[in-house]
Amino acid sequence: MRVSRDPATSKPRRPSRRIDSIFLAGPGLLYVALLLLLPAGALVLLSLQNPETGRLELAVYRDLFSAGIYVQTLLNTFVIAAQVTVVCIFVGYVVAAWLTVMSEERRRLAIWLVLLPVWVSPLLKNFAWIVLLARRGIVAQLLTGLGYEGEINLLFGRGAVVFGMAHALLPIAILTMLPTMMGIDRRLLSASQTMGASRSQSFWRIFLPLSMPGVTAAGLLIFIIAIGFFITPALLGSPSETMIGQMMITQVQQFFNMRLAGALATLLLAVTLVVVVVYDRIFGISAASGGGSGDARPRSTILRRIGHGVLGTASALTDLLGRVGFGALGMQGLSMAAILVVALLIVPVVAFPPMAFSGSSFLEFPPKSFSLQWFERYLTDPLWTGATLRSIGISIVTGILATLLAGLAAYGMARTKTRLGSIAFLLFLMPMIVPNIVIAVALFYIFAKLGLVATDLGIALGHTLTAMPIVFVIMLTTFRGFDWRLGDAAGTLGASPWQRIRHVFLPLVRGGAMSAFLFGLLHSFDELTIALFVGGGVKQTLPKKMWDDILLSVSPTLAAAAVVVILLVTILFVIAERSRPK
Repeated sequence: MRVSRDPATSKPRRPSRRIDSIFLAGPGLLYVALLLLLPAGALVLLSLQNPETGRLELAVYRDLFSAGIYVQTLLNTFVIAAQVTVVCIFVGYVVAAWLTVMSEERRRLAIWLVLLPVWVSPLLKNFAWIVLLARRGIVAQLLTGLGYEGEINLLFGRGAVVFGMAHALLPIAILTMLPTMMGIDRRLLSASQTMGASRSQSFWRIFLPLSMPGVTAAGLLIFIIAIGFFITPALLGSPSETMIGQMMITQVQQFFNMRLAGALATLLLAVTLVVVVVYDRIFGISAASGGGSGDARPRSTILRRIGHGVLGTASALTDLLGRVGFGALGMQGLSMAAILVVALLIVPVVAFPPMAFSGSSFLEFPPKSFSLQWFERYLTDPLWTGATLRSIGISIVTGILATLLAGLAAYGMARTKTRLGSIAFLLFLMPMIVPNIVIAVALFYIFAKLGLVATDLGIALGHTLTAMPIVFVIMLTTFRGFDWRLGDAAGTLGASPWQRIRHVFLPLVRGGAMSAFLFGLLHSFDELTIALFVGGGVKQTLPKKMWDDILLSVSPTLAAAAVVVILLVTILFVIAERSRPK
């Protein structure tokens, strides 16, 4: 073995010890630990600790499970979350499959239409449905015009809650399944048909099994997000559809019973953990990122036989329908259903402008007269303008902080050679896995001790935590797509380290960094849950002001504010999408 020696001393050189780049993830991981793991742990401890003796006990959990209303609420939460998951998977699968057969240009436009509603708050979308599905709303008018004579009551029931939540979460399901479907080698389908399989058999026997990693990942994400929902059941549901998130708000804001709220948060955390563990045991956690089925656990023989039986039955049934003349309708039906779903996704976005320009003193769609009075009232009301300016300021701070912390971590993980990168990756995604309502209650509990409740700084810190996973994923994609040999080539040509950073590195990652900043900003601008708790009812952001207005006194001024929000979100979304590395 050749040993290099120092030419001056002729002594063997010690191998240089370079610090692995993973240390750059340190600040971000510390942030997650201080603002997520520590507050969540403190909340769990609060629920277990007797406030008088300091001993650990389960008294609050006994009280919780002995009261029928809490058990019923828990059951409601899990049943509604399961129903929403099924709807999102079924409908989202149709749209995602439709996107895979489109040309690249048309698919890009369609994905934009699917993505846009993601950045419009569920608060605004649900509010739009309240107007559109009201007893005298446009849907009721259409049904009456078609001859329907029965009582029309589309709101304040289980159907409205499942519809509203599925509408809010459907884009996430579509975008989670799409990469897996796009990665399926179409030559496999052609090969199977060359060997005598029908188109339906190719779908059921090849396409569907290969798309299952994306389907299961979407199911996991939708269920975890759905169990923490509170906006939709509060606006579109009745007391029978109360979910655990609403109960946590009541316990904190009306009764200030932090111990019971901590117990409810602990139950949500436990359910989330159980779901993730079960998912990992069955499918392998790597499938959650659409990483294919390579790490999936081997399934039992019984499950495999059941799966083959179901696919065989579905294939035979589809072939039978094809022979009786329904085969030609397959692709047309898929396209029509997918177009209808995409149109339904953007209905709330396009419904607000006509309502905001209404000349009426109440919200109506379509308006019978037009006026600018509600925009004038919005722009001259200090409560509305103050909330808007506060949201803008907090979202800019959030975008900067999240981009710095997540950008450093993403750079470190893109360059690391240690196995710690996978652990750090999971920790950075934790704020996305833990339900938002749990994060908000935990931050409220800790920030109350630190004097950060009802401060802009507290809201910005909370928003930064929940924005970090989105920003991190964009920055990691940017750095992993960067050709690091370009810097080496510049160095070979005589460029100094600073010149390499300034003239090679920064220009090539600038688009990704700008996109990450804007998506972090968008997340903060539309965020309600953290603002609801940490704002303490004193510091009102624009979503918080809208929430209060919907609950207390709905007026067309709200529609004018919504138009401003949608306009800003749309502009920032288009800029962010154009900056994002493809």
